Amino acid sequence: MQGSTLVIGLTGSIGMGKTTVTRQLEQLGAKTCNADTIVHTLLEKGGQAVAPVGEAFPETLKNGAIDRAALGAIVFNDAQKRRILEGIIHPMVVAAEEEFVRLAAQAGAKLVVLDIPLLFETGADKRFDHVIVVTAPYWIQRYRVLKRPGMTEEKFRRILGSQMPDADKRRLADKVIYTGLGKAYSLWQLKKYIRQIT
Repeated sequence: MQGSTLVIGLTGSIGMGKTTVTRQLEQLGAKTCNADTIVHTLLEKGGQAVAPVGEAFPETLKNGAIDRAALGAIVFNDAQKRRILEGIIHPMVVAAEEEFVRLAAQAGAKLVVLDIPLLFETGADKRFDHVIVVTAPYWIQRYRVLKRPGMTEEKFRRILGSQMPDADKRRLADKVIYTGLGKAYSLWQLKKYIRQIT
């Protein structure tokens, strides 16, 4: 809580509907910030993470930016290298998120939502007034993810393996939003929850 601003963490496994729920929260007046977008900014030309990541993984540095596909290929199957990358990126992402919350609160925002895919995995849940977990049945999740360009069954399984199981996330959540029954139902759940907490 920053003054009268309520700060919510939003998370959920791949394909569970975080992007849709984030947009719906914006419709309900929330100021939203996406951790993946921050990472993209940090790694593009002029980004704060380009120099330290380029030093740790020189083969990923191309034309003054970090090639995210090359970086992903290096760290995805190597836990030690992933930890090195997280050690560089994570503090920068947290600092950017805290600055976003500070500025939003200063501007009088009543509700700020940070969309963080690995929220529980990185211990970020302690930073929020409430944590929302977005979920859907496995068959819907799989269908959504496999429709994405360049996605394969093997890649999907690897991503799932790197994330906390959905059931564990739901157990840790203050609120679970179910996205498998359509957008109208998700929005209804969100409206009801926001009314309760504000």
